Amino acid sequence: MHVSVNGVRLFFDVEGAKFVPDGPVMREKPVLLMLHGGPGADHSIYRPAYSSMADIAQIVYLDHRGNGRSEDGPRERWNLAQWGDDVRAFCEVLGITDPIVLGASFGGMVAMAYATRHPAHPSKLILISTAASGAEHLNRRIELFERFGGPEVGALARRRFLEVQGHDQASLDAWGRLALPHYFRKRRDPDTARRAINRSEVLHWFTRPGGEGNGFDMSGDLHRIQCPTLVLGGEDDPIHPIESQADIATALPAHLVQFERFTDCGHAVMPDAPERATAVIRDFIVRLK
Repeated sequence: MHVSVNGVRLFFDVEGAKFVPDGPVMREKPVLLMLHGGPGADHSIYRPAYSSMADIAQIVYLDHRGNGRSEDGPRERWNLAQWGDDVRAFCEVLGITDPIVLGASFGGMVAMAYATRHPAHPSKLILISTAASGAEHLNRRIELFERFGGPEVGALARRRFLEVQGHDQASLDAWGRLALPHYFRKRRDPDTARRAINRSEVLHWFTRPGGEGNGFDMSGDLHRIQCPTLVLGGEDDPIHPIESQADIATALPAHLVQFERFTDCGHAVMPDAPERATAVIRDFIVRLK
């Protein structure tokens, strides 16, 4: 399904009903709005891992502008502020109020942009394996990639994070082949990647030399967030290390944050620790504020 938002048609999909029979009443479930990673991926990376949440929330999957099945719009608007504003406008168009917004990796960056620009809008945030700054903990990332992937992967990481030439297509292809498997501690289902729509042009734009992916910094704005926020991170995540999650948790208002660390766990948490991650997220969703 598509809906017009801020000048582009955004694709979304829905899993589960908003109202369900519960004795003599129709019980309303909250909306769990899923913001996918990338940039350049699509919402399919969350399915079917999060489908089990449909009994406690109506799950709405959104493809960001320039990503997945959504329209591109001008490249100049492929930035975190616009992606964050699109989340708010998308909810307005569909009549979604008080959403619980979940973002992993790049999706977490969009979630933070949205929540700092529109702090009264979400009811809760779930931030997983993300970063509030594009240039943080670079040497730590390189160290972890070399630990898990050896010298060749460490050299790739050094080029990607510290050198301009690490963002050409050949380097990105090598990254996907050699480094990406080390994001996770368990082997992923290969069909997960096969199902996804990958749009390399938005990744190139975001990570280009001088691009926003290398220079953004929202850490000074996180105090503006007004809703309960769950922060999850894997202690063996090389792309967004646990130190980045600790930085986010520290920058958030202390009375609002719940920070959960996952041992023997890599990127996005759910692929390596589905049982514990599901339990923690479900508890956070159903808990009263």
